[in-house]
Amino acid sequence: MKLQVIQDGSGKSAGVFIPIEDWTLIKANYPDIETLESQIPDWQKELLDLRINAISKNPEKLRPIEELFDELDREI
Repeated sequence: MKLQVIQDGSGKSAGVFIPIEDWTLIKANYPDIETLESQIPDWQKELLDLRINAISKNPEKLRPIEELFDELDREI
């Protein structure tokens, strides 16, 4: 997939151009993609901000997802 980033007059990224062939493939794999909302709700943004902030304060607490899966398997 060859995407092109579109920039505004100040050089800030403003959008992405997706070739039609790639867009057709995306729509085939995700038929409801055009009905999805483009914005996430404010409560989700706030939750993400809280989690990102917590991670930035304690990055040593991050663990690979495989460790979580192993732990869950042991509990069953």
